[in-house]
Amino acid sequence: MFIPEDISQLKNYKAKRSCSYDRTGGNRDSDIIQPGETLNIFNVKTAGKIVHIWFTINSKDLNYLRKVTLRAYWDGEKNPSIECPVGDFFGSGHAIANSYENMAMNMIGGKGFRGDLTAFNFYLPMPFSDGAIMEVSNDSSVVMTLYYYVDYQEMETIPENTARFHAQWRRENPCKGRILEGYSKGDTLKFFDEAKNTSGEDNYTILEAKGVGHYVGCNLSVDNIDRDFNVWWGEGDDMIFVDDEAYPPALHGTGSEDYFCHAWGMHNHAGLHAGLSIAETEERHKLTAYRLHLADPVPFEKNIRVTIEHGHDNHQSNDYASTAYWYQMEPHMPFPSYPSVEERLPRPEKGEDFELEEKYVALMLKIDSYAAFYPNFWVEAEVITATLHKGGVKSAIIEAEKFAKKAEKYREML
Repeated sequence: MFIPEDISQLKNYKAKRSCSYDRTGGNRDSDIIQPGETLNIFNVKTAGKIVHIWFTINSKDLNYLRKVTLRAYWDGEKNPSIECPVGDFFGSGHAIANSYENMAMNMIGGKGFRGDLTAFNFYLPMPFSDGAIMEVSNDSSVVMTLYYYVDYQEMETIPENTARFHAQWRRENPCKGRILEGYSKGDTLKFFDEAKNTSGEDNYTILEAKGVGHYVGCNLSVDNIDRDFNVWWGEGDDMIFVDDEAYPPALHGTGSEDYFCHAWGMHNHAGLHAGLSIAETEERHKLTAYRLHLADPVPFEKNIRVTIEHGHDNHQSNDYASTAYWYQMEPHMPFPSYPSVEERLPRPEKGEDFELEEKYVALMLKIDSYAAFYPNFWVEAEVITATLHKGGVKSAIIEAEKFAKKAEKYREML
């Protein structure tokens, strides 16, 4: 449990909140965001610090966690300091909602499936001296409902040496693995002994920033699709290059699982500072690992490049996506071009059909209208969701169509 050292000291700020509560006094405590629209959820003109964000989203799109984008701007800047798919920002990749918790963030309620409803919380402080804006964009083709708190401290001023919070999402799908000339399946240990990476140039880049600041962590989502030569995605060393540092950097690691503070593979454990928010299984070769540097931030005075090999000596061509978290003095280097919706989508698993899911989404949007009159609506809706999780979208469509017919007959009798 984390208890601030100064919790007993009197505070010199005003605690405030931007929230989606029903202004009429009713219970419609949410905002609707139409497809293609952006909602401003936080807009203040003073100095202060965001200290907590809580979201929950209702969307029928099973990939909404990659199709909804969070952006934030500090002190009137034009380039965002946060730009990230909402699921990845809160620590869970692949559009999967899965319950987990660490020192900085959590998800509560997700059962490990795409499209699950879940609560999101984020606690890293986000200071600003001259106003701040936070926006949520619905990049999907269906309407979504957003419930939110943005808790902040309003202040007269903040210290001049206060760095601003940043979060950036990147993806390489797939990574460009090296050609394995002279090696065949079964030569894994031989390759590990002979192959050498003495530059780090072809590593996957988690963060590249210029200025003065400190890196405080990341999450890395891997879709382990390149399993022919080596089924294990790890053994890729972390290499953090600070202030134009040459190879080898002072912060050179020994393997991917080691950077995420595990050993002998990754284990289904979510620790305070490192672990998994999504674990790879025999049925689903997707995972999200995280490493927080809250106890050991990595400072930089000119620039920083946080990298990791995609397999030893970058020999694997897996799908990598990451969110980097860091603080720095403004201005920051403009982010790379933000990927399109299609470029953000997770890779379909075996048996998943994103085109067929569009039929499911349309059907579920229709079924939502039955909540106004059908008794035990939520019980029926849970049955459809359980069918989706257990039997896939085809089975869920059959179950949804059965319920739709039953609900229409009930409406005719009213």
